[in-house]
Amino acid sequence: MPKMKTHSGAKKRFKLTAKGKLRGRHAFTSHILEKKSPKHKRALGRPAALSDHDTPRVKKLLGAGRASGRAANRVKAVGRMPTGGGS
Repeated sequence: MPKMKTHSGAKKRFKLTAKGKLRGRHAFTSHILEKKSPKHKRALGRPAALSDHDTPRVKKLLGAGRASGRAANRVKAVGRMPTGGGS
């Protein structure tokens, strides 16, 4: 099976944080800016967190969807200590 390719449009628009969340850009930042207050425009310039609903789809495009989840589960399973109940 060939490797999955990263979606070029998604990698230009979204960034995966260290904790696995996605950051993107706000909407309404390209034109009709005269009527928006400076405070509003500054807020729109800061990165926006993607909603939980959109996250799995974008992670799949970035190639970070299921693989990162499986690796995290494997680390949890190996790091567990057996619970008492023996001798």
